[in-house]
Amino acid sequence: MLDDLAFAFNSVSPIILTVAIGYILKRIGMMNSDFAKAANKLVFRVFLPVMLFMNVYGINDLGNYDFGYALYAAVAVLILFLVGIPTVILITKPAERRGALIQGVFRSNYALIGIPLATSLFGEEGAAVATLLSAIMVPVFNILAVVGLSVFGGDGKASLKRVLVGIVKNPLIIGIFAGLLALGIRGVLVELDVSFRLQSVSALWKTLEYLKNLATPLALLVLGAQFEFSAISHLRREIVAGTVIRSVIVPILGIGCAYLMFKDRFGGAEFAALVAVFSTPVAVSSVPMAQEMGADVSLAGQLVVFTTISSAFTVFVASFVLKSLGVF
Repeated sequence: MLDDLAFAFNSVSPIILTVAIGYILKRIGMMNSDFAKAANKLVFRVFLPVMLFMNVYGINDLGNYDFGYALYAAVAVLILFLVGIPTVILITKPAERRGALIQGVFRSNYALIGIPLATSLFGEEGAAVATLLSAIMVPVFNILAVVGLSVFGGDGKASLKRVLVGIVKNPLIIGIFAGLLALGIRGVLVELDVSFRLQSVSALWKTLEYLKNLATPLALLVLGAQFEFSAISHLRREIVAGTVIRSVIVPILGIGCAYLMFKDRFGGAEFAALVAVFSTPVAVSSVPMAQEMGADVSLAGQLVVFTTISSAFTVFVASFVLKSLGVF
């Protein structure tokens, strides 16, 4: 049990500490709101898309993918999204707050900490399953986020054209599908026995690695710089509701239903990836996306912070229960 607790703490504490450093840098005057907004745009439009591209391109073999397992994860997230729409309408009135809150219902931090978490829970097999699942879940998360933010945008107006344009132009989705395209080309080159890979262009590959490695730390630092304790009082209702939904209700439903329905089909590696999908905090990328699409950035940021803190307990409980049930 102590090992599980230590694992949960070690999984999320670097995120919490980096956010805290961002907040301290703001307090001592080394980061201001203008810098934070500009950095958020860079994270959303450059660094995160490159990171997702590299993650997808790093997949070894799509042929090993269990599409039945992927279907469960995608359908479960879609159901959470659909149920979340009337839920956030009941919780809060301002459209921009609803846009931030709907992301907290269904969108996990899978892109940043999902694979490391699955690796810690079930080793290399867990890492492989989680990496393959990212090719499905990251586009699902981002497409639903665009839909949700279009419906609950700052102006409260939504249209099919707006939603479709938002999906097509979303940098994170572009990064994913560019990675899939590059992965397909790599597969063709393998079949043709051609040795060329992206890694063959060392200068390009190293540059992409630099950009990829900037995504997570910069996103977390900026998140800390945008955090305002003064905003907690007037957002308390939304913060409490979003944290409880993300950290308690979603893991119980997502992982619990999988165990009840598919415990004989899904192995430990699959459940490790499910913990990464349903027990991780709200995605850090929800903050720059909220900024880009007119949602409440302050609420989006605080949901990330509070669900990140609470996720240490959530991950511990999920891993402990699954181990007790003989899954791990």
